[in-house]
Amino acid sequence: MNAIAKRDAAASIAQELESIVTESALFNWEQLPVTWQEQLNRASSSEDFPSCIVYPNTTEELKQVMACAYRNGWSVLPCGSGSKLGWGGLGKDVDLVISTERLNRVIEHAVGDLTVTVEAGVKLADLQNLLLKEGQFLPLDPAYPQQATLGGIIATADSGSWRQRYGGVRDMLLGISFVRSDGQLAKAGGRVVKNVAGYDLMKLFTGSYGTLGILTEVTFRVYPMPLASGTVVLTGDGDAIASATKTLLASALTPTAVELLSTQLVTQLGLGQGMGLMMRFQSVKESVNEQSSRILEVGQKLGLGGTRYTDADEASLWKSLPEQIWATPQQPTITCKIGVLPTAAVTSLAHLDTLTSPAGFGLIHAGSGLGLLRLNPEVATPQKIMQLRRYCESQRGFLTVLEAPNSLKQQLDVWGYGGNALNVMRGIKQQFDPKNLLSPQRFVGGI
Repeated sequence: MNAIAKRDAAASIAQELESIVTESALFNWEQLPVTWQEQLNRASSSEDFPSCIVYPNTTEELKQVMACAYRNGWSVLPCGSGSKLGWGGLGKDVDLVISTERLNRVIEHAVGDLTVTVEAGVKLADLQNLLLKEGQFLPLDPAYPQQATLGGIIATADSGSWRQRYGGVRDMLLGISFVRSDGQLAKAGGRVVKNVAGYDLMKLFTGSYGTLGILTEVTFRVYPMPLASGTVVLTGDGDAIASATKTLLASALTPTAVELLSTQLVTQLGLGQGMGLMMRFQSVKESVNEQSSRILEVGQKLGLGGTRYTDADEASLWKSLPEQIWATPQQPTITCKIGVLPTAAVTSLAHLDTLTSPAGFGLIHAGSGLGLLRLNPEVATPQKIMQLRRYCESQRGFLTVLEAPNSLKQQLDVWGYGGNALNVMRGIKQQFDPKNLLSPQRFVGGI
């Protein structure tokens, strides 16, 4: 689409939407901040993407905007703050971006029931500050936590290190409301912990990348803030790290996070030499001290270096870990999500370390076998990524490219899945979005 056609398309869409939203909620491409243009360009293979972006202020406005898009056949890219628009596949030309960033109200915080219901545009950092006032928290630590919205976290199934104790996003999600592709509102689940109605629908939306509907409200289970917290890091030989991990997971110890770190990542964080095992214990002070001492003794017997972190040092360590993995839009890099059998996590990380060294590093959650790799695009060719993927698949796992330069994404299948579930996924997409308007071609199999 040339510049003139693009302006005409934007003007046409804007004219349709002017009766629905206020002037301050509608922007064409030229009016967008440079940061938004960069984020949106990372989601498309086209240079002229997109025509307009709209910020509905209420669910009713969102319904009307989506109904208008449905009538006109506009393709739509849903997002929150845009921090993860670079994830997933490159979409075809999108006519309209719908951001839920202004749907940021707290609906209900049932302190005694340990639940909270908020609009999908609420940022996780803001919600954590609210919960902290009541001594509670939501155990999610996704990428870009200061910018990430609850809707975006669900859409990308981005949970983080706390999954060892609390599970993933879907394990904390109790209810959702969403706008369908035709502009109608639908709901699943509820606002109480024991209500399980619509649980399968919530599973479908977790990790669906905006292909099934646009989230408007979400209800989460929350937890009491731990009274004390401490972290132990063991470093050294890979076999000894594997033994320590096996001992930890088979013991009565109850870590809230267990991360296996590649040798390169250990070096990046300044934690020592060799591979790393990073464990967080959160409970009453006496329990944290006892559990930390026990795992340090295990490491000592295996000849591993051991360090304990508390208070500000611990907070700084857990803050710096994701900062090593996740780049900013100004930092060209490749970030991949991987999965292997948990029993093969240490050997897999050691093998991947040799394949990515010296220009990459990663981590694997010891309990789940899920992990992240960060690679330098100057040396991480499509062939190298396919080699890494084949290894993960040999361990009954996967490799998905989340963030990468568009030029690289155009040369490979970022999802790398061709199994027999594709037909089921396409059937679900057809039922929820028969016109294929929502996030077209950005999901698995070009969905």
